[in-house]
Amino acid sequence: MRWAQLVGQNEEYHYSFCAGELVTNSSSHLPLAGQVAVITGAGRGIGRAISIRLAELGAHAVLCGRSRAALEETAAAIANSAGDGSRSDEKSSVIECDVTSLTSVEALAGQIDRNFQRLDILVNNAGIGGDSGPLLQLAPDAWEDVLNTNLRGVYYCIRSLAPLMTKARAGHIINISSLAGKNPVPNMAAYSASKWGLNGLSYSVAEELRPQNIRVSVICPGSVHTDFSPHAGKNSDKMLQANDVAHAVAMIVTQAPQSFASEILLRPTQKP
Repeated sequence: MRWAQLVGQNEEYHYSFCAGELVTNSSSHLPLAGQVAVITGAGRGIGRAISIRLAELGAHAVLCGRSRAALEETAAAIANSAGDGSRSDEKSSVIECDVTSLTSVEALAGQIDRNFQRLDILVNNAGIGGDSGPLLQLAPDAWEDVLNTNLRGVYYCIRSLAPLMTKARAGHIINISSLAGKNPVPNMAAYSASKWGLNGLSYSVAEELRPQNIRVSVICPGSVHTDFSPHAGKNSDKMLQANDVAHAVAMIVTQAPQSFASEILLRPTQKP
């Protein structure tokens, strides 16, 4: 699919070229109209909620992950949330990508460049929890799985996709971390280490990219009620929900241009 944009005197019209068909819609009242957002780990949970919210704000959501079936479900949810009979490919695109593979991430970046010639928002959400238990019993392969996904994968995505932003001298990069990157978490040392590292990466690259008008933020939620993290013994009604994280992302990308929230710590109102 290819996108083009024409600006009239009073409104913008965004054209989607899907299978040779021209689709038009007036969406100038939406704050992210005409923007392109890449979301990793978009097939479920927090990533799905963020994708839906950004699409509701007018962005074209590029849904990335390893499971095409899960990504297609998110695309369908985006189309359904629009409530205007839109096809899923008008509001979103599905691109399979493994963030632990530099080749896969570079292929994603090339496809974004060819299809859209721009990238306004990158949400690095893909992550895994890994095995729980004492560090002394953690297999080296299990350590590598967590660090490669949660930290190296973010490095790959920023390295490959941020050049699209530096060319435009604008953009948002939002890294989804955790309060486990702020506090010690016994029996989850690999996960906690990956999130401490992600926070440090976020702070550092934020300073590197600020002169180019690219705003880098990190969101550190507490326990979020998703299939990824069932959190046995906790009251799911009191836990953070995926939509709470999506709301924080929406706040970041709709801020006035002279400021940015470099870090958001997100906690439930009542301890679950």
